[in-house]
Amino acid sequence: MTTLDIVQATSTEVSANLLQLRDVTCNYGPERGIQNVSIGVTEGSQVCLLGPSGCGKTTVLRAIAGLQSVSAGSIHIGGREVSGPNLNLPPELRRIGMVFQDHALFPNLTVSENVGAGLRNMDSHNRQRSVRELLGRMGLELHAARYPHELSGGQQQRVALARALAPKPLLLLMDEPFSNLDLDLRERMGQEISDELKVNNITCVIVTHDQNDAFALGDEVGVMSAGAIVQWDTPYNLYHQPVNRFVADFIGNGVFLPGRVISKQAVYTQLSELTRTAALDWPVGTEVEVLIRPDDVVHDPDHTIEATVIRRAFKGAEILYTLKADANTILLALFPSHTNFGVGEKVGVRLEVDHLVAFPRPKGK
Repeated sequence: MTTLDIVQATSTEVSANLLQLRDVTCNYGPERGIQNVSIGVTEGSQVCLLGPSGCGKTTVLRAIAGLQSVSAGSIHIGGREVSGPNLNLPPELRRIGMVFQDHALFPNLTVSENVGAGLRNMDSHNRQRSVRELLGRMGLELHAARYPHELSGGQQQRVALARALAPKPLLLLMDEPFSNLDLDLRERMGQEISDELKVNNITCVIVTHDQNDAFALGDEVGVMSAGAIVQWDTPYNLYHQPVNRFVADFIGNGVFLPGRVISKQAVYTQLSELTRTAALDWPVGTEVEVLIRPDDVVHDPDHTIEATVIRRAFKGAEILYTLKADANTILLALFPSHTNFGVGEKVGVRLEVDHLVAFPRPKGK
């Protein structure tokens, strides 16, 4: 490939995505915040950055917003370069909207005034019309004259979203938007906001540490660790096809069983021999760890494996059981709640692993 081909390919890639990060590195003094982060987000997509505290996900969001300078790489929004080592376009010129963890509403302004705060350049008639339309879309018409402290957490969240969408941004950025809401409300709000974004073809990047939020909102999810994106994929693939042990351990519940490769497509564990269609990556005899999810453990009255219930967590339609299969083996199992076992009770189970995920066992383990 010639230099011209590379330039043309790069240009096509940038223009094909509404948001493009190419090998972005950000430093905090002598410390590196993120390193060589590359992301492409198509118009109308909702993507999430997911990871534990300190992994760099908020730094990525701040760099996109123009609140964090870039020491290497580049950021493009709508085909326009907005960040680079010698460029940092101010946030107000990037055509972005932001929704913060604490909503950041103006306490002395009404709902209508909060939503219209970013429309000062509009004439009064058009500003009022835009505010009315947004309040209608968000189901806030009856609360237009109220102040933020008079609203519920969910209503405040909708006001913050309406205010961010009022200037018609190219890109919406959301930083831990549901962390201050209770579980039932955050699930409902997540679905409502996701529907609103999709109906209006709004491109959105969401930062969260909660995988339930990421899976509910993200068409694609980037799992981050130590300032880098470890895997960028669909929620389904992250769960069933993690690229390494960190992703496998971070996503979903599960335990690791020691095993040994006994053929190109089979692994032996002390509980069961497990197989998969695709060939394994390691030679026969390799010591591995096999990921067992709660949905891989099936209730079996004929008890292929007999285990003892040592803990249970009622989740409504299902119960998450912690089972002790032998002195050294703990399993997690998710059974329908009408299958009700008490702590200390014996339970018959078997392993049905449709997606066999295994990783080489660390030496000395």
